[in-house]
Amino acid sequence: MTGVRGLDHVNLRAPADIIEKVRVFYIDVIGLREGPRPAFRSGSHGYWLYAGDTALLHLSIGPPIESTERSNGYLNHYALACSDLAGARARLDAGGVRYSIETIAERNQVQIFATDPAGVVVELDFHLDEP
Repeated sequence: MTGVRGLDHVNLRAPADIIEKVRVFYIDVIGLREGPRPAFRSGSHGYWLYAGDTALLHLSIGPPIESTERSNGYLNHYALACSDLAGARARLDAGGVRYSIETIAERNQVQIFATDPAGVVVELDFHLDEP
């Protein structure tokens, strides 16, 4: 047993102008909220975005990189457990965000895939048998 209990947070690091767009996307479109962030000795700046009491997404301001270096590596996407499918679709549509939907009947699940302003794919998972 490794002692791993689950995912603590995801960190995205990008230049300030991109981080601002990412912050707005995750607050206005996805539905996270901005919350407290510690003052780090390293001088790191950014935002922590919360789902309930959990600081799920950490946004860090970093230097620009060459476009040829910009890569998400092998990261394909990460997923957020969500509720209110209709509300999520309405926010995506209102924000002009393109997305795709996958329905998995045997799991009674709907998955929405969208790309944030930093180019990272986020999967929004809705289990239709949950409130």
